[in-house]
Amino acid sequence: MTPSFRHKFHNAIQSVLLLAGMAALGWVILSTVAGPQLTWAVILGTVGGLMVSPGIPRGMLLRAYGARRLTEHDFPEGVHLLEILARKAGLPRVPDLYYVPSQLPNAFAVGSPANSAVCLSDGLLRVMTRRELAGVLAHEVAHIANRDLWLMGLADVLSRVVSLAAWVGQLILVLNLPLILVGAAYVPWHVPVLLVLSPTVMAVLQLALSRTREFDADRGGAELTGDPEALASALLKLERRTGRAWEDIFLPGRRIPQPSLLRTHPPTEERVERLRELEGEGRGVPADGPVRYAAPARIAAPRFGPWGVYR
Repeated sequence: MTPSFRHKFHNAIQSVLLLAGMAALGWVILSTVAGPQLTWAVILGTVGGLMVSPGIPRGMLLRAYGARRLTEHDFPEGVHLLEILARKAGLPRVPDLYYVPSQLPNAFAVGSPANSAVCLSDGLLRVMTRRELAGVLAHEVAHIANRDLWLMGLADVLSRVVSLAAWVGQLILVLNLPLILVGAAYVPWHVPVLLVLSPTVMAVLQLALSRTREFDADRGGAELTGDPEALASALLKLERRTGRAWEDIFLPGRRIPQPSLLRTHPPTEERVERLRELEGEGRGVPADGPVRYAAPARIAAPRFGPWGVYR
C-alpha cells in the first residue's frame, strides 16, 4: 500500500498550489492596505516565527483542552501502540500521549515531528475498540510524519493575517468615505471588492488544503497499520456518535450535506470508500476488544473552553 509516485506528486502539487494561492492573495491584500515594504516585514516575521518556535502552539493547545500526560502506567497499550506506529513512520521521537477529559469523541495531534503530542478524549476512548484506536492513532501519526501540522499552521496564520488586513482596510475605507463621496479621494473599484471577499476566499482555500491533508493522512494511517478497515470503522462510529439528541428534535435536517467547499474534513462516506479500496494485510494490528485505561472520576461535558476551543 505504499503510495505511488503519481499519488505523491499529485498531492504535493495540490498542496503547493493551494498555499501559493493563499500567499498570493495575502500579498495583494497586505500590499494594498500596508504597502509592499511592510508586507515583506509581516510575511518574513510570520514565517520566521513559525520556523523558530513551532512548540509554542502545542503548549497553548494542551492547556486550552485541559490535557494531561498519559504514561505507560496509566495507559500501557495506548503508549505501546503509539511507539510502534511512530517507529514505523520513521519519526525522530515518539509523540507524547495526552488525555482530554471531555465526553466529545475527538483525537488530534499538535507540535512538530521532533516534539509532538497526540491527544485522545475520554469520549473517544470509551467508544473505540483496540483495532479502531490503532487506526485513529495511525491517522494522527501520519499527520505528524507528513508535517501537516506546520503546513496547516502556516495556512491558518496566512488566513488570519489576511482577515485582519481586510478588516483594517474596510475600516480605513469607512473613515474616508466622506472624502470619497465628495471626490477628494479616489479608490479603485476593485479594492473594496478584494477587501470584502478576500477573507472568504482565504477560508475556502484553507478548507480545501485541510481536506487534501486528511485524505493523505487516511492513506498514511492505513499503510502504517496494514488495516484500512480499522480506520474506516472508527470514522463511521465517530460519525454516529457526534450527533446529538437535541439536533434530532430541533434540526431534523442536520444530515443534509453541506457544500463541499465549506467542509474542514472530507465527507465520511468518501473517506471510508477510499479506505476500503486499499488492501490491508492486517500486520501489527492488536487483537480486537475494549480499550482499557484509568479514567478519572469526573469528565467534563462538551463546552467551549479558553481561546474558543470546543472540548
